[in-house]
Amino acid sequence: MTNRDRDETLPVIHHDADLIAVNKPSGLLVHRSPIDRRETRFALQIVRNQAGRRVYPVHRLDKPTSGVLLFTFTPELAAAVAAQFQQRAVAKRYVAVVRGYCPESGAIDHPIRDDPDPLAGLDRGPPREAFTHFRRLATVDIPHAVDRYPTARYSLVELRPETGRKHQLRRHMKHIGHPIIGDAKHGKGVHNRFFREQYGAGRLLLACTELALRHPATGAPLQLRATLDDDFARLSSAFGWRDALATAMPWALALSNHR
Repeated sequence: MTNRDRDETLPVIHHDADLIAVNKPSGLLVHRSPIDRRETRFALQIVRNQAGRRVYPVHRLDKPTSGVLLFTFTPELAAAVAAQFQQRAVAKRYVAVVRGYCPESGAIDHPIRDDPDPLAGLDRGPPREAFTHFRRLATVDIPHAVDRYPTARYSLVELRPETGRKHQLRRHMKHIGHPIIGDAKHGKGVHNRFFREQYGAGRLLLACTELALRHPATGAPLQLRATLDDDFARLSSAFGWRDALATAMPWALALSNHR
């Protein structure tokens, strides 16, 4: 590890004697994974160096997803927070840009099978229940023939998953016909390329903006909120979505310079 690697930090959302929460950027793995062996940067390592002590992850964000990432300083506290996730006692809020005009609101009840893991010798297994609530915040109609239609329509959507299946939000939005922009596996390449070339947004446009839970040591309510990165801020200005974001989650663009 170089000195530059040791000096890297992530924006801190909350830090006390028991835990630390950071705003993870898109493109950063939480920890080492056999799926991405060439990666040398990991949120766990960065936060450990930043805090100056061992940290324990209590949940996971996919590599391309940004937002709230929580660690504790002991395995006992990590287990206590993990239990809250398992009991569905943690309120999670995400924001995403999806293809098409998404319905105003709804709930997706669609079981999900785990992806096979040849390295662990696991097959897909049976489908497991998965629930996601969604709410459309804003839309845009771009006069550009991205696909087979003369204009391209997109929606800004708030997502609130009750369960935590792998790639749940990405798979659920594809299931209802509104895949998340930037999703190489479940989306559509022509729209992903349009956002990358036209707006410089080459990432998955999905961010965890809030976790609400009980502090594992004190039991007090704990609300962890993350601002959106430059890609989201730039798009919100280009598409006229800033007012919608300010109403739904006023903290999301609080530190943005894109006005």
